[in-house]
Amino acid sequence: MRNRLTAFILTGMILGVIAGFAANVWTGGDEQLAKQVAGYFHLLADIFLHLIKMIIAPLVFSTLVAGIAHMGDSAALGRIGGRALAWFIIASLISLSLGLVFVNFFAPGEGLNLVRSGADAGVNTEALNFRDFILHVFPTSMVGAMAENSILQIVVFSLFVGVALTAIGEKGKPVVVVIEAMVELMLQVTGYVMRVAPFAVFGALASVITTQGLGVLVTFGELVGEFYLSLLVLWLLLVGAGSIFLGKRMFKLVRYVREPLLIAFSTASSEAAYPKMLEQLDRFGVPRRIYSFVLPLGYSFNLDGSMMYATFATIFIAQAYGIDLPIATQITILLVLMVTSKGIAAVPRASLVVVAATLGQFDLPVEGVAFILAVDHFMDMGRTATNVLGNAIATSVITKWEGMLEVEESEYVPHPRAPAHTPAHGRAGLELASDMVEDDRKG
Repeated sequence: MRNRLTAFILTGMILGVIAGFAANVWTGGDEQLAKQVAGYFHLLADIFLHLIKMIIAPLVFSTLVAGIAHMGDSAALGRIGGRALAWFIIASLISLSLGLVFVNFFAPGEGLNLVRSGADAGVNTEALNFRDFILHVFPTSMVGAMAENSILQIVVFSLFVGVALTAIGEKGKPVVVVIEAMVELMLQVTGYVMRVAPFAVFGALASVITTQGLGVLVTFGELVGEFYLSLLVLWLLLVGAGSIFLGKRMFKLVRYVREPLLIAFSTASSEAAYPKMLEQLDRFGVPRRIYSFVLPLGYSFNLDGSMMYATFATIFIAQAYGIDLPIATQITILLVLMVTSKGIAAVPRASLVVVAATLGQFDLPVEGVAFILAVDHFMDMGRTATNVLGNAIATSVITKWEGMLEVEESEYVPHPRAPAHTPAHGRAGLELASDMVEDDRKG
């Protein structure tokens, strides 16, 4: 199943587009019927996303606590966290700047001559409040945080538990054993859930094509095409930066994470790709104690694709309304986005919320957000995949900095007595095989 999952996902994507186009033609322009049919298609994606939400909280908690407990050094934890945040800030600045450069170069909004009307944008910007975001980071209830799948709150609680287990030493060993068993259990459950991914991919794409039709890509083709070209340049920069630290293994990393990237792209959900990303980073050679800490942080603070989209969409709307923004104002917008974008982790349609709030702050037409809603899903697919790739590279590079990057799983020669590898064993199975070799040597 593991080797065929990529083929299944690609097949699901192709069949989803075909089925969606056929349904769009069959509904014949009846919006109500199209929405009803699309709802049934999207049921497959909804089921998958519900299953993902079911496992995210216990998966983040167990892997993070186990990773910190095995790290055994709070100084190392602080060092890794500092390096991660430094990478995230630099990557965000590059992504925002690149979006600014390309939207000015392509100028996709020029000539549209939209007229400002003061209409409602249809996006709630009240959720974007940096003070409330800071307060939201710290949970009042671990049960509530897990019920709401608030990753940042789960990370904070897990940090306390993991550091405390390290501090109490031997007394905490029984708890560590239980949590390690929970990790293996959740990884096994993840393996089951990922089998639904191809059906979710089919349903998600079929749903959006049923309601929007392929024609929407023709109408907004220039905007979407230029945005994806900008994303391609960002991908090249990210891969290039990763190659500086990882060398030739950078290309192996891209091969390992292709399945999470396809899942993120087709479902437009970073959360959907998270469990598979854990598994693939483990196979690439990133130790659990690193990826279990850095990846959840990256999902909140390292959103490279969303950063680029924020500047691209903001300046595009200004261009569409014929508003000329001086370069100084554009740089100010970039710096504002650099700060406000860090508070979007738990906000629905986060990128649109950030764009709408920024437009309002600079007295630009907020209703312009409604103009790009028609193709926002297609743009969201690209920026979500970019977010996932950026976090995979960041986690691997930080592991390399720490001198902890191991050999890829495929390069290990399994011991005859080692158990067959499954998603539940992870690198733990390899460590067990290593212990067996050591036992044989001693014997």
